[in-house]
Amino acid sequence: MIAKLRGRLDSVGEDWVVVDVNGVGYLLYCSARTLRALPKIGDVVEFFVDTHVREDHIHLYGFGVVSEREWFTLLQTVQGVGARVALGLLSTLGPEDLTEAIAARDRVPLTRANGIGPKVADRILAELKDKVSALSVKTSSQHVALEQKGVGNISADAISALVNLGYGRSEAFRAIGSVQHSLADDVDLPSLIRASLRELGQ
Repeated sequence: MIAKLRGRLDSVGEDWVVVDVNGVGYLLYCSARTLRALPKIGDVVEFFVDTHVREDHIHLYGFGVVSEREWFTLLQTVQGVGARVALGLLSTLGPEDLTEAIAARDRVPLTRANGIGPKVADRILAELKDKVSALSVKTSSQHVALEQKGVGNISADAISALVNLGYGRSEAFRAIGSVQHSLADDVDLPSLIRASLRELGQ
């Protein structure tokens, strides 16, 4: 099983790269985010690899960061999410974006990816909500704290108010998570909403 490759970037396609490792070219399928971060042809590159072995093929999927490969593996544990769908989702959302969406129980960002409809998005939210903390992704301590203890009544009301004002649920969740640590534990709802709006306006 190939877990990592380091070599020179030989060529780049719509969703793939070829990496030359000591004269051997390896074809790796990559997310759009990984492709956008590539250097120029001929430069040294390193990929974290997920190897898929099937009866009729061997596919290598390459990622620029470990957290993206971890998400690729985790997403495929959800029914209806295969390698191509997981790669498409990672092309649309980065690891931190996915963590925020799942912590906020927000399916809207997920459905922006090709192959992800509302039903699959809901399955991702339901099946991965307890697993995101195990990933080695960099998320804010506020998001992790809110996810672990659950969203309180005031926070839930504030999120609802921000969503009604036109903000996305993930945006609202992020803003409230960012401001709560600087507010008193007994903060009232209007104060929390005002502070969150200031955060969103920055």
